[in-house]
Amino acid sequence: MAEVRYEGVGKVFAGRVVALDDLTLTIHDGEFMILVGPSGCGKSTALRLVAGLDRPSSGRIGIGGTVVNDVSPRDRDIAMVFQNYALYPHMTVERNLAFGLRQRKTPRDDVGRRVHEISDMLGLGELLGRRPGQLSGGQRQRVAMGRALVREPKAFLLDEPLSNLDAKLRVQMRSELKKLHRRLEITTIYVTHDQVEAMTLGDRIAVMNAGRLQQLGGPQDVYDRPANVFVAGFIGSPPMNLLRGSVRAGTASAGTFSVAAPGVKDGPVTVGVRPEAFRIASADAAGPCIEAEVDVVEPLGDEVLVHGSVDARPARSGAEEDEATLLADAGTRAAITIRFDPGQRPTPGDRITVTADPARVHLFDDVSGERLG
Repeated sequence: MAEVRYEGVGKVFAGRVVALDDLTLTIHDGEFMILVGPSGCGKSTALRLVAGLDRPSSGRIGIGGTVVNDVSPRDRDIAMVFQNYALYPHMTVERNLAFGLRQRKTPRDDVGRRVHEISDMLGLGELLGRRPGQLSGGQRQRVAMGRALVREPKAFLLDEPLSNLDAKLRVQMRSELKKLHRRLEITTIYVTHDQVEAMTLGDRIAVMNAGRLQQLGGPQDVYDRPANVFVAGFIGSPPMNLLRGSVRAGTASAGTFSVAAPGVKDGPVTVGVRPEAFRIASADAAGPCIEAEVDVVEPLGDEVLVHGSVDARPARSGAEEDEATLLADAGTRAAITIRFDPGQRPTPGDRITVTADPARVHLFDDVSGERLG
């Protein structure tokens, strides 16, 4: 096991495409670190630089206190699992697991011992004689992890390893990964664009966008106090509702929704509210209120998602996948999502008045996007 450090790391590809810009980040010995962000944010590039598959254009990368910029991939003592499992189809599971050890001229007895230890740990003992084509997706994924772990590396690199699995199997594999890390305590860097994986797996998460680190912290801390409007719009499913507003005389307003904003100077702001922070306003509600027109109701068993619109201008986070939908009514109304308990189920076409605890309302600078307060 070892600490992994990025020190001012940049990566520019041909055509002056900036994949990473001054990344400084420390993954502690034994930590499970998540790199999360949209496609093209630089997270996979950051992983490949640690693996030695790419070379940094600037800065230094350290593994276990040693700068490895000029160290070949095979001498870095790391193991990597890709989205594509890359198993040898003509080899049995046992030979796939042992391949890396045999290439390193590991003694035969050690190869057998380590292969059987890892196969028992991952529940592969009965599959050792099968070939990859005879395995399910989850089994192939475990073989790919086992082939990496059998080497007992200093660091374990995972590049979206669960993205090819169905939803139920992803839940199972997330649990297995967490238990495996707790048992082995190997320094792990895990790349994903899936926020559920980021929130459930990581000791800390590093949110990235356009090659730059946006926020670093514990999953719940990042969710509760996003550092900027991009993180607010990216972390969370459904994402935070964002409205264009303004501050005047210590009050922030977006349409009829107004909250106290002590210490915030007058001017435009972005007002953010998580879907679960809203609730139906009572007749004598004293908090900030706004009327929503219900468009779509999604009952999900343990919760109900209500999609609608409010009389306020929409704000962009930069994390939207479908900008056209977001801005369809940009001139007059903003889309809004509300998460209710199963017992609350309005009907499409209804107009409901909702409120939120002012302590759960977020304000962001309209120009820089940085958090205010």
